Amino acid sequence: MNSATSLAAGRRWRVWEFALLAVLLISWFVLPGQALLLNEIAILALFALSLDLILGYAGIISLGHAAFFGTGAYTAALFAKHVMPDPLVGMAVAICAAALLGAISSVLVMRGSDLARLMITLGVAAILFELANKLDFTGGADGLQGVTIGPLLGRFEFDLYGRTGYAYSLVLLIIGILIARRLMASPFGWSLQAIRDNRLRAAATGLNVDVRLGVVYIIAAAMAGAAGALLAQTTGFASLDGLDFHRSADVMLVVVIGGAGWLWGGVLGAVAFKLIQTVLSTWTPQYWTFWLGLFLVVLVMVGREKFLRPWTWWKKS
Repeated sequence: MNSATSLAAGRRWRVWEFALLAVLLISWFVLPGQALLLNEIAILALFALSLDLILGYAGIISLGHAAFFGTGAYTAALFAKHVMPDPLVGMAVAICAAALLGAISSVLVMRGSDLARLMITLGVAAILFELANKLDFTGGADGLQGVTIGPLLGRFEFDLYGRTGYAYSLVLLIIGILIARRLMASPFGWSLQAIRDNRLRAAATGLNVDVRLGVVYIIAAAMAGAAGALLAQTTGFASLDGLDFHRSADVMLVVVIGGAGWLWGGVLGAVAFKLIQTVLSTWTPQYWTFWLGLFLVVLVMVGREKFLRPWTWWKKS
């Protein structure tokens, strides 16, 4: 099979992919009472998708991905409060702000070992967390309150039941999936996987490793910023929680549960993580993190291959 045929095969949609897209769309109609939870899942899935681009495909390990999520959230909230409440314009501004932060921090991330990248990404998120905590215009520890978001497309108000918010998040999630899928099925995406597998060999073939890693890092930052903006716009609130370490840790767990290096893993991982979190916190509110941690240990240590084996044929079909 030559490269052109392989690329064409990678771009071809599978039946199960259409089925998953249909399930996402149908969920808005058949689960109206769960719109708030589904909105959280859609936002988390988009956030996980952004991390999978750099972790699963480019091999960049990050423990500070919340820096872009929080940047998008604060930018969208500040823009709505002080400039204009239009959600789409605010979304565009938030994506640009997160992408700019990604471009600046990518210069640092491209240098050094995996351990250095871990510390740099963690450090960037910690710096932004402290800045948001100290600056008056961000609201500090109380968060940015009094944010009013205008109607979507000038017609659809964000209701208390989350129906409009979920539809908004769902559309952006699907757009993100389509963009990421097209990108990873292109020669650029293949080059990222070559860099992930063997950086020195990829450089020896003539690939500009730093440029490619920088580009995908900026794209992932923009996508994470979009997820953060969605959270701020659908809740009318931005807080330090968006920049906290647990946000980066949670999305890492989502990618691990769903499977790194497979774009749909972020979606399925987000669904599984949120459902587990909801069920466990209802069953045992005080100790639900213990059971979640136990599940993750079992999944990674002894059961991950067994969990993933049933759907590996989807990726090959």
